[in-house]
Amino acid sequence: MHTGTPPSEWITRWGALAPAHATVLDVACGSGRHLRWWAQRGHAVTGVDRDALALAGLRDVGECVLADLENAPWPLPGRTFDVVVVTNYLWRPLLPTIVASVAPGGWLLYETFSLRQAEIGRPRRAEFLLAPGELQALCTGWDILALEDTELSAPRRFVQRIAARRPVAASLESLASQGTS
Repeated sequence: MHTGTPPSEWITRWGALAPAHATVLDVACGSGRHLRWWAQRGHAVTGVDRDALALAGLRDVGECVLADLENAPWPLPGRTFDVVVVTNYLWRPLLPTIVASVAPGGWLLYETFSLRQAEIGRPRRAEFLLAPGELQALCTGWDILALEDTELSAPRRFVQRIAARRPVAASLESLASQGTS
């Protein structure tokens, strides 16, 4: 899936602003269109996917983690990244873990299908489609750099996307309060 497809314009637009030599996690990375883009810019990349064949073609790009994200434990417990990228993937039980994987001061770049997608094609099932405002709610208390719920062309699709930065101070306060409980 996405083999030969260029990286998402959303990811390249906001990713270009990421700090040099950032650590980047691509969740459900597939054939690695985003991993390759980040690696070509000097970032240390980690991709997670359940498709062993797709990951085999990425071994020279960065760290590849074979994992079934929907039926097994999170394969990167306790690890955080400067940038976490998710495109065309939604598994709501994993959302808190994805958010927790963003390091203090780090970025979440997320783009996937919104509910309106069901009007024009796949996916159609609500469990794979974001409700209005869902990504914004996921990043409550973060710095929202950009947020869109929009229709795109080539191919036509409805998406919701966010570029959000986890505050450093709030993250440190959270860690401090965890240490005193």
